[in-house]
Amino acid sequence: MQDGSASQSYDVVIVGRGPVGATLANLLGLCGVRTLVLEREARAHHLPRAVHFDDECMRVFQTIGLADAILPQVILSPGMLFLDANGRMLLDWSRPLTLTPQGWNLSYRFHQPDLEEVLIGGLQRWPHVTMRNRCDVFALDQDETGVRVRYEDLSNGQLAEVRAGYVIGCDGARSLVRRFIGSGMDDLGFHERWLVVDVLLKRARDDLGDYSLQHCDPRRPATYVRGTGTRRRWEITVLPDEVSQEVTQPAKVWELLSRWITPEDAELERAAVYTFHSTIAQKWRDGRLLLAGDSAHQTPPFLGQGMCAGIRDAANLAWKLSAILGRHADGRLLDTYQSERQPHVREFVELAIRLGGLINTKAVEAGLAAGRAREKAPVKLEVKKPLLGPGLAPSDLPLAGHLAPQFTMPDGRRSDDAIGYAYVLLTEAAGVIPSPLQRAFGDAGVSIITGDTTAGVGTWLRDNGLKAALVRPDRYVLGTARNDAELERLAAAINHPTHVPSAA
Repeated sequence: MQDGSASQSYDVVIVGRGPVGATLANLLGLCGVRTLVLEREARAHHLPRAVHFDDECMRVFQTIGLADAILPQVILSPGMLFLDANGRMLLDWSRPLTLTPQGWNLSYRFHQPDLEEVLIGGLQRWPHVTMRNRCDVFALDQDETGVRVRYEDLSNGQLAEVRAGYVIGCDGARSLVRRFIGSGMDDLGFHERWLVVDVLLKRARDDLGDYSLQHCDPRRPATYVRGTGTRRRWEITVLPDEVSQEVTQPAKVWELLSRWITPEDAELERAAVYTFHSTIAQKWRDGRLLLAGDSAHQTPPFLGQGMCAGIRDAANLAWKLSAILGRHADGRLLDTYQSERQPHVREFVELAIRLGGLINTKAVEAGLAAGRAREKAPVKLEVKKPLLGPGLAPSDLPLAGHLAPQFTMPDGRRSDDAIGYAYVLLTEAAGVIPSPLQRAFGDAGVSIITGDTTAGVGTWLRDNGLKAALVRPDRYVLGTARNDAELERLAAAINHPTHVPSAA
């Protein structure tokens, strides 16, 4: 990673160095894109914030070569249970502790400063990625060829500027980049104050358990989350007549925690009141300015999908920027960014709101429609990941817009490690693709993995009635083929990536 003094021109400038900005910078580094990260703070925030990510996020971390460094920092989550005021289980959202088709576990718990340390440290691998701390961006002026980025170096008070092909705002809920885009926010209606308390155990409290617990108590809804090591978190509703500053005083915090834990058990690490919001930016792009992460969307935390959504943004955006900057596609490819990501994230936000309503309401049974009833057992909640919104994936082909599985290669490697952050064509056998089409895919830089060399590929294709599937760098299915005519259509799509097929 450069010190930033050599070049004042970059392909991409990322504003914000949190998990989303750092992941995006690593993906762009992987693609060879000249990238500058500008961060206002001197160092990563040392207190807990996000505490959960999923298998798809870990697959992205695998793509950037950091999964092995992250694994020792995380624990597996068995899931979440919803309890009524008397402790009776209402809803069972257990997570399997086996690997999913993504090649990873469904749910991980982590300490955000640990994750950020790995992600930021990973930038050192890329000589064309530069990070500058204590740089406060205050102006963005774009024209047809790029963006003038002006900022103050807070370490010495000097003003500076750089030139960028594109600017990505990963700068949080109060995003400056969003203001320059001029985007309003769609308000989905959830705005509540919650007290977030993080503690460090001083002695073993195995009885607290490994499951997250949603206490659906109409008097004072609350959430318990086990963190890594000795970390434990409670999120407790702040009542309308309560003053935020008073609720965070230690005596009041311990009073609220008293039904679960005492000062003899743990020490307070942090107590703060947050307002959980549900908003989505109306406009994620204006020319060369784009948004990702909290700058584009905010969700209540009940699904644990806030940071996950931002990581998905980064994975969707990086390969498209790389294709445009490498002149393999033109800027119209970015038109598919918001159209694909916004419906996906909206579905997660709306489900989080429904779960928040379940936690907060006396009419708990009304919220159980989110799950599947079981005889003489709590309702089982099953969350299916949304599909991509309309964009590159043709809507009339099976599995288009779905996540593709990850397979095991003959040498034992995961298939993503063999493919890289690139397109791949999955076929049942080597002879399935006619030679001219093989050349067409090869000319477009698409690798081919066949079922006769890689376990599971043929089975997955046959189970879905497919001859082949074309998978994008972000692991989503661009399109599938049941016959040679559809294979030709896929070859045409990959060789003309600015073409956006119509989608429902």
